[in-house]
Amino acid sequence: MNLQQTGILTKADLVEAVRYPSEERMKKGPVAVCECMQNIPCNPCETSCPFQAIHVGENISNLPKLDEQKCTGCTTCIAACSGLALFVVDKSYSDEVGTVSFPYEYQYSFQIGDKVKAANRAGKCVCEGTIKKIVNTKKSDRTTVVTLEIPIDFVDEVRSIYRQR
Repeated sequence: MNLQQTGILTKADLVEAVRYPSEERMKKGPVAVCECMQNIPCNPCETSCPFQAIHVGENISNLPKLDEQKCTGCTTCIAACSGLALFVVDKSYSDEVGTVSFPYEYQYSFQIGDKVKAANRAGKCVCEGTIKKIVNTKKSDRTTVVTLEIPIDFVDEVRSIYRQR
């Protein structure tokens, strides 16, 4: 199943579109994943990156392209993305666990160290994770960036926290 069939983006869709960092790069440290797949006029990811690792170009309807060698995984682009389509993954964290940083625009009561249910792109719980970092700065315009430690096998799938009512 792919994006055209389900409406839900998959890693396979991103790999096929040459929009996913290489496994080699992901094992070197945190790196951004641009999951933007629509040509819409937007470029805050490019203008926010302090390392000039994201390129949109003169036509701001171009899809962002990541220079994975320049990206440090600083997470600045995550809060800047109005489409909530940027994430930072780290498979170098350890052999057993990795991290995923993602935008979170809901009210929350979780704290660093809390165990939470990690959700995939479809919003389904796929594993348990631990909140490692919460960044909510004035510059991020109320978009909190959460970093979650999860089993390494789920780094490519987890993109948020399962929200319970």
